[in-house]
Amino acid sequence: MQLDLPLGQPVGARADEFLVSDINAHAVQHLEHWGTWPVMAALLVGPRKSGRSLLSRLFALRTGGTVIDDAERQSEVDIFHAWNRAQAERRPLLVVADAPPPAWDVRLPDLRSRIGATPVLTLGLPDARLVASLLDYLFERRELVAGPGLIDWITRRVERSYISILGVVEALEEDAMVRQNRRLSITTARPVLTNAGLVPNAPPAGVEQEGA
Repeated sequence: MQLDLPLGQPVGARADEFLVSDINAHAVQHLEHWGTWPVMAALLVGPRKSGRSLLSRLFALRTGGTVIDDAERQSEVDIFHAWNRAQAERRPLLVVADAPPPAWDVRLPDLRSRIGATPVLTLGLPDARLVASLLDYLFERRELVAGPGLIDWITRRVERSYISILGVVEALEEDAMVRQNRRLSITTARPVLTNAGLVPNAPPAGVEQEGA
């Protein structure tokens, strides 16, 4: 499942999609039902590269609401006024941060109390289903052609983090440019990803089958 940004891109371009899996479905559902929020604000937290900025842009486009991204690096006074304005105007506010308080050290007492009353929506680390979907999505965006079994092979080995997934795609794209061949296989991907430390070292030759 994915949510498309309404930017008028041609069918198949997949320029901006937020991929939905079990680990982020609750956050997506909460944002889709913003009209029922008792507090006209939400705090969206999750690791970088988790799609949180994309999801927040999609939210703003669909609702006309306000987004404050990288909230830890923004003026607490500005966030405080935005929170109050959202309640007065009944127009939703989405605050995006790495983590909720107390990990996010909110110093302004009035803002701290308001953030404390704000629902927290969490984008967790990717599960296997989302890892595979992200690899497929990123390969298509970069015009890389994954051979049989490659996505499953990577999914079973790569660290479950968005940074690692992006590192895999970037390493394979760089190798494809050197080889001048954008078709990928387990045979070509294995040395690239093991040498980069993105998947565990492969067993000796002849021990592991092509799809193992």
